[in-house]
Order: sequence, then structure tokens, then C-alpha cells
Amino acid sequence: MAVDARKQLERNARLMELLARTALADQRAFTELYRLSAPHLYGVALRILRETAAAEEVLQESFVNIWHHAGSYVAVKSQPLTWLTSIVRNRCLDRLRRREIETTTMDDDEDGVAIAAEGPTPLEMLLAGADARAVRACVEALDAGQKQAIALAFYQGLSHSELARHLKQPLGTVKSWVRRGLERLRTCLDEMGVAR
Repeated sequence: MAVDARKQLERNARLMELLARTALADQRAFTELYRLSAPHLYGVALRILRETAAAEEVLQESFVNIWHHAGSYVAVKSQPLTWLTSIVRNRCLDRLRRREIETTTMDDDEDGVAIAAEGPTPLEMLLAGADARAVRACVEALDAGQKQAIALAFYQGLSHSELARHLKQPLGTVKSWVRRGLERLRTCLDEMGVAR
């Protein structure tokens, strides 16, 4: 087994153990979990939000969430770092949505009162569900390498060079997988009539 693969297995085992102990309210385990995963998670938040203050706030909120929900982590469903990353990513997306809502204003007569945009209509939700199924079908049609590279880039925020190291592939190959995979997704979504 390669040294990198062995280190990754050891790291995953350690993070799983720390999550399990955190679920039992072990503060030392939580501190260690933070020490081991915060740099990566902060990087993900910073890549999504592009603001250091916002990324730091989201990281803090995410770790509060992790403290309260560590018991919901299921090892057979995902790697620990993937689970942690999804929490940070979801918090970042929530932050971006809130920003969007806060900037949406409507004029109330002449007063210009700011009103938050309302939620989606039933028709919009129905169309969004159909779009989600179409996106899933298009992603499933990708080659394995393309699918994995795009998923890691999207969910874990890995750069091309990080993807190459993670997948143990040449940088050019990984760039090609991402570029061609995105082209195939775009074509497939256009054929299915999904708005982008």
C-alpha cells in the first residue's frame, strides 16, 4: 500500500474516532478534531465565499453544528472529511443565499421599504425537482474519472493540483477530466432543457 494511501486511512480512522468521541461531548476530542480539519475546511469556505471574515464566521458556525450533530455522522455513508466539508459547504451556500435575499428589495408604494424575497412557488419547486433529476441523470452519464474529479472539485473545493494529488493522476489528465466532464454536463443539460 502506498504511503499516501496509508496516511489517508490513518487520518480517516482518527477523524472517525474523534467524531465518535465528540458525539459523547468529549471536549478534548472536539479540540483535536478542530485542529486536524479546520485548515482544510477554512480553505473550502474561503474558496466559496471569497472573504476571510465570512469564511471564519462560517467555520465557527460549522463547528458549533458539528459539536451538536457529531452523533449523526455515519461512517458507511461518507468519509469523515467529506461529511465535515459538506457541513461547511452547506453553511457557505446558506450564507450566499441570505446575502441574495438581503439585496432583493421591492418598492412598497413610494417608501422603498426592503422586503425579503418570498420562497419558491409550488410550480418553481416542481420544476426544480425535475431539474434536479435531470442533473442527476447527466452526472450519472459521465465517465468515472470525470464524475469523481467534478464531485471532488465541487463538494470539497479541491483545485486542479489538489485533485491530481488526491486522484494520483497527472495534472493534465485531471484538467481534461474536469473540462470534458463539464462540457458533457452542459450539453446534456441543454438537451434536457434545464435552465442554467
